[in-house]
Parts: sequence; structure tokens; C-alpha cells
Amino acid sequence: MRRRAWWLVALNLLIPGSAQLLAGNRRLGKFGVVTTFVLWGLALVLLVLYLVWPVAVYSIASNPLALTVAQIAFVIYAVLWVVFTLDTLRLVRLIRIRPIARGFVAGVAIAGLVLTAGVSSYGAMVAGSARSAISTIFESSEYTPPVDGRYNILLLGGDAGPDREGLRPDSLSLASVDAQTGATVLVGIPRNLEQVRFSAGSPLYGPFPNGYDCGDECLIDYLYTYGQEHPELYPDAAKHGSSPGIEAMRDSVEGVLGITIQYFVLIDMQGFSDLIDALGGITLDVPERTPLAAAEPGAEPFAWVETGKQHLDGHTALWYARSRYESNDFARMSRQRDVQEAILREFTPTNVLLKFQQVAEAGKEVVKTNIPSVMLGLFVELASKARKLPVTRLELVPPEFPPGNPDYDKIAAAFAKAISGETPSPTPTP
Repeated sequence: MRRRAWWLVALNLLIPGSAQLLAGNRRLGKFGVVTTFVLWGLALVLLVLYLVWPVAVYSIASNPLALTVAQIAFVIYAVLWVVFTLDTLRLVRLIRIRPIARGFVAGVAIAGLVLTAGVSSYGAMVAGSARSAISTIFESSEYTPPVDGRYNILLLGGDAGPDREGLRPDSLSLASVDAQTGATVLVGIPRNLEQVRFSAGSPLYGPFPNGYDCGDECLIDYLYTYGQEHPELYPDAAKHGSSPGIEAMRDSVEGVLGITIQYFVLIDMQGFSDLIDALGGITLDVPERTPLAAAEPGAEPFAWVETGKQHLDGHTALWYARSRYESNDFARMSRQRDVQEAILREFTPTNVLLKFQQVAEAGKEVVKTNIPSVMLGLFVELASKARKLPVTRLELVPPEFPPGNPDYDKIAAAFAKAISGETPSPTPTP
């Protein structure tokens, strides 16, 4: 009986239903075995597909309908483990086993139940969180082809927060990604860039045919407010998951670099901190000791980030990226790009899977984007490729690119060279 018990428990762990086929309800056992083999077959197909065509698996994993099916499958499998394990314990007839072995047999069966049903339950929970996050954050629009072989994504860091009113894009960047290799160029755009030009097709070209001129200090980040105050310029913005302010910023950066921008990502201050915390922090190679303090007169540093390898939580990383104490906007831009690269490095499949719920919840609360969910599989694959390559950086800072008197033809030429890999990024002025 002891030997029989161990066999039944082992078979139940390997193939739910097999114990019932041998010693119990054969109809129930057949259902369990067939269901198990079907799920194993699907897992094998996904594994082979991942090895030969990973973007297809990424696309399936980011499809809300597929995630719903996966969640149901995980729940069914968890229930099967519970039903078949309990029935196997009945078939084992513990009372007829020697007392010294009785506890071991029952313990192994229960431990196997906790492990297998627990993993299935966690899978169902992750699938549900992923479906909810994707449905909340991403659009349901159609696939967009690359332009000139690249995807250009506007990255906006909004300065909305608990101590501020409204939102302004305090950080402007563009990520230009090669659609084949994932090679990425990060362009830092000063928020005090002036005389922004617009293409002839832009709604802002009408009021500003000779470039952005408001009569005084006309900085690029003011265009967000201008767009919000003139929604008639972008009547379809909300329909496409955007806003007039965001569309105004997109048009301005398109004019600055002479490109087409397909997508945007907007994240606010608090969201920036929450996302980093959800990832478990970021690691930076800090080039010089950096004070963390506000820019108000008389403010003193409340902390310092030391030189060398430093692991920062969300709060510290946010201050490191935004601190202006004894600094300027251009040095701050460089720190912001360092933080962006560090975040990209933390988005490894293992890290995201282990901390998926926290990352998903942070994303739902703080990220706004018009990237459609149908593009997620492709972008996950490109991000995986990008992590293996150095990021090219182009900072539009003085002395090469004076923000008060910009040469936009020179800027467009520098960007063209950056995406072709012909030029290093300029060093920001200290």
C-alpha cells in the first residue's frame, strides 16, 4: 500500500488524472489527462514559436483577448490540480499505510498541490493584471509602419505633482528606434528652445508661419499650454488618445528635427518615481557628486548622490534627474537621459515578470500614450534588441546648439548623422 500510494501521488504530480485512470474514476481521469496534454501541447507550441519567431509570442502575450484565454486556462488548471490531488489522497487510502509513512505521503501530495496550483493561480493573476494594464494604458488602434525604417517616439516628462497645478512638459526627449535592429538614438531637447519652426502641414504653421513667436520669451514647452488653450487646432486629439497640448508638442519636435513622430509617451513626476520603485530601483554610474535640492533662493541640499555606481530608488532618481542646485538645464538634461537609459536596462523579462503587478499598476496610474496594443509585441522585441546595443545620444545643448538662436538645419543634419551612427553626442556645458 505504501508503494502504491507513492506511485499514485507521483503520477498525479506529473500528469493530473493519471492516478484516476489507474485506480479511480476513469472518465474523470481521462478528462484530466487530455486537458493536461492539451495545455502541454500549447506550451510546447509557444516555446517553439518563441525560438523561431519571438515577436509572435510577444504579440500574443500583449493581446487582451489572448490574455483572457490564458487567465481562464490557468484557473482551470489550478482547479484541476486541487480536484485531482484531493481525489488522489482518497485513492491512496492513507489509513491503510503504515503510520510512519502516512505523514510523508500526505505532506508530499499537499506540497505538490501548493506548488502547482499556486503557480497556476499566479499565472492567472499576472494574465489578469496584464490585460487590465494593457486595456487601460494602450490604444486599440491599428498597426503603424515605420517611417524611413524607424519608429520615432516622443517622450514627455510632465511636471504635474502633488505640489503643482496643471502640467507642463518639463523634460523633452525623442527616442528614434531602428525598426530592424532596435538601435536607439535618444535626443535631448531643451525646454527653453526658442523660435521653433513648424512644417507646412501643421496646425501651428498657420498662427506661426515663421516659427513660434509669442512676442516675448517663447520657449518650446510653452506650446503645450498653447495647444491646451486652442483645442480647435486639434479637434480629433482626444479621439486618438492624445490632447491638444501633446499634439502641439509633437508638431514642434517634428519641426525641430524634420521628422515624423508616430507615438508619444507622457509620464508625470510622481509616476516617474512610482515606476522606478516598481522596477526595484535603477543603477547609475554617477560621473560627479550631485546635490539634491530645489532651485529656490536659499535652498540647501537635503542629500547628495555620490560618484560611482549607485542604486537609486524612485524618489532619489527623480530628484537626481530634476535637481538644479548649482547646475543648469543642460546638465540636468544629461542626467535625465542617464536615468532613461537606466530604466530601459531594468526592463528585462525576468525583472518585469517578477514585479509585474507593481509595474502594471504604476503604469496604469501614471503613463499616457497613443501606442496601440497591437504594436506591443514588436516594441518588446525591439526593446530586447536595444538592450544589447549602445544607445546613441544627441543633446541639443550649447555651445554647438544655442537654444536662444537655434540653427534648425544644423539640428536636422546632426540628427540625420546620429541615426546613421556617424557622430557622437555633444557633451553638455557644465
